[in-house]
Amino acid sequence: MIVQEEAVAGADAPSDPNTGAVTSVPSLEKVKFDTLNLDALVQRGVDALGFEFCSPIQGRILPHTLNGNDAIGKAQTGTGKTAAFLITIFNDLLSHPIEGERYLGEPRAVIIAPTRELVMQIASDAEELGRFTGLKTVTLIGGADYQKQLAKVNRSPVDIVVATPGRLIDFMERRDLALDRVEILVLDEADRMLDMGFIPQVKRIVRATPRKEDRQTLLFSATFTQDIMNLAKQWTFEPITVEIEPERVATASVDQRVYLVASRDRFPVLMNLLNDPAVESVIIFANRRDQVRRLYEKLRKEGVQCGMLSGEITQAKRTKTLENFKSGRSKILVATDVAGRGIHVEGISHVVNYNLPEDPEDYVHRIGRTGRAGATGVSISFASEDDAFLLPDIEALLGHSLACMAPPLTT
Repeated sequence: MIVQEEAVAGADAPSDPNTGAVTSVPSLEKVKFDTLNLDALVQRGVDALGFEFCSPIQGRILPHTLNGNDAIGKAQTGTGKTAAFLITIFNDLLSHPIEGERYLGEPRAVIIAPTRELVMQIASDAEELGRFTGLKTVTLIGGADYQKQLAKVNRSPVDIVVATPGRLIDFMERRDLALDRVEILVLDEADRMLDMGFIPQVKRIVRATPRKEDRQTLLFSATFTQDIMNLAKQWTFEPITVEIEPERVATASVDQRVYLVASRDRFPVLMNLLNDPAVESVIIFANRRDQVRRLYEKLRKEGVQCGMLSGEITQAKRTKTLENFKSGRSKILVATDVAGRGIHVEGISHVVNYNLPEDPEDYVHRIGRTGRAGATGVSISFASEDDAFLLPDIEALLGHSLACMAPPLTT
């Protein structure tokens, strides 16, 4: 389900990564969707979801992208960026219908994202937002049956492909998909694709599309490192740039607590927390796959019903686990950061950082799983002798100190 989130835009005017020039920044007044002159079928989808006002990134980026401009957005999940690029794609494809014969395996728009969960979430959002458009979206992910995906591609001409880089390369290499007619290219979570080593694959994909002057490119990243800005310069043409500050996005509606606890006491404190009736739905984050596996097995041994999401889990199992969590059949999920990035679920009451993340940005992403859609949430981080040194960097990113306390007494 698409959740329209509020976010606070950064006050500083961003600069164009190609020229260094400061881009124009619209006022921070709320922008109504019905003032954007959207195609009637796109507007109908927006209305059906109950969206009236744009989130800040939508209000600042859509007036440009709807006119065909390239764009670079510094934004994380929870800012409304997915709806921003989907609305742009739907509106453009409907406004410029292809005359004459269409061919199979020639998508008009391609969206690349780093994880299978995120690809599936984007496709789900596209189905909801574009339900009245008649446009066909196909999802291509690794770990799923290639022939079944190919059958969907070949059933009728495809408008939009949402894919992980590796599986998209598979389709290109087997000549089951051609990208030479792509009109819009979206690169989502570019920083995560860089971290996961996907950039060589992404470069191959970009080279297979029309040159940057002949396509519209939208790039989103939670951080603007020099590497990301270099890639943005290669892949975009005269883009506008919008920045939404992550700490002000993710923390406004989240009660953040740090429990000072010895490493050996982490698990008993967690068990006590899970027995609290206020914990309606919780994601527990650990840093590595092996830590997630051990924690999951310990919880199961204690009789705790929970799910696990990490890169070692098969796609079918991951899909079922996520469906159980979203439906409420399971209220506890143990996950790595990579797996957790694709989770957009309403009603998550708590996030637990079983280990403090080594990258402060991951802390922001983790706690952004709760406190969504106007609700409040609770983030609890365990700080022990082996990782408490990571707290200052997290606090520096947030711009404020975190409340550190002893955990409640175990029952």
